[in-house]
Amino acid sequence: MKAHVSSILLGVRDMDRAKRFYTDGLGWTIKNDWGISVFFASDGASPVGFYGREGLADQVGTSPDGSGFSGLVLTYVVRSQARVDEVMAEAEKAGATVLKPAGPLPWGGYGGTFADPEGYIWSLGYSDQGEDQPYAE
Repeated sequence: MKAHVSSILLGVRDMDRAKRFYTDGLGWTIKNDWGISVFFASDGASPVGFYGREGLADQVGTSPDGSGFSGLVLTYVVRSQARVDEVMAEAEKAGATVLKPAGPLPWGGYGGTFADPEGYIWSLGYSDQGEDQPYAE
């Protein structure tokens, strides 16, 4: 198995709210909307999509009930501290809950963390160290 993710599916309870957050709030473009699932234009990266939480849980053979930290964090690496601040502000304006405001990180970078309205955690980051950064933009 290669170190590659073909797509990222998020099980959501409220499809309309999730679509509004990512399209109206963060400016993402819907590529495909099949009613039970939605995929966004990925700009060459692994596509991100939503699936109804109940249906996705059934599809993978688990319960849709769950709470607390799932152990999953989605990361978004940008090219400046200013862009971290901008994305954090966009997300908060769109309805995200800021978990850690943007600021210096223990390892020397700069970043912040928010949860989308469904509770999925996004970690934003910037570092001027290293040449092989997995930049999202």
